Amino acid sequence: MLHVSTGNVCRSPITERLTRHALAHRLGEAGAGGMLVESAGTWGHEGAPMEAHAATVLTDFGADPEGFTGRELLDEHVIRADLVLTATRDHRAQVISMGHSAGLRTFTLKEFTRLVRAIDPTTLPDPEPAGAVVDRARALVRAAAALRGWLLAPSPEADEVYDPYGAPITLFRSIGEEIHQALDPVVTALTGLPARR
Repeated sequence: MLHVSTGNVCRSPITERLTRHALAHRLGEAGAGGMLVESAGTWGHEGAPMEAHAATVLTDFGADPEGFTGRELLDEHVIRADLVLTATRDHRAQVISMGHSAGLRTFTLKEFTRLVRAIDPTTLPDPEPAGAVVDRARALVRAAAALRGWLLAPSPEADEVYDPYGAPITLFRSIGEEIHQALDPVVTALTGLPARR
C-alpha cells in the first residue's frame, strides 16, 4: 500500500504511520508484516524529516514517527503497490498519468473509504491464515474499482484531504483526525477486525 501526497512530510507520512499502527494493533506485528505500507510525494522532499507537527499528531495517536525520511514518487513505487491512496484528486491524477496500469488501484483516501463501506466483507477472502491479508487487500481493491462509477462523492471536495503544511498544530490535529477516521473502515475491511477499544 502506497500513500501519496505532495511533499511527503505531512499528510502521507501521517497516513503511512497510522496505517502501520492500525494494522499492527489489529493483527500484531507478525500479522501486519505481510503488508508493505509506505509513502512518497509528487514533489517529495527527498531525505527530509517529517514535519514536527505531523510527528506530534502521530504520537497523539500512539503511532511511531521515528526514522521517517521523505521520498519523491518514482515509477517503482507505483509498480510495486497493489493499492495507492492519495490525499487529493490531483495526486490521484498524477499517479495514474505515470502509467503502469495504476488507474484501477489508485484512489483518494476518502474515495476508497466511501467505496469500502459499500462492500460486503463476507465477499472477501478470509484474512487468516497469516499472510492471507494481502489476498484480501487485492480483492478489496478490485471490488472498490468495480464500484467507482456508481458511488460518487457528494461534492468533489469530499474526496480531498487538505494540506496543513505551515499551519498551526490545531490544523494538523484536525487533519490527523480526518485521516484516522478515513483509515478506520479501510483497515477494518483489510483485516476483518474492528478497532480494539
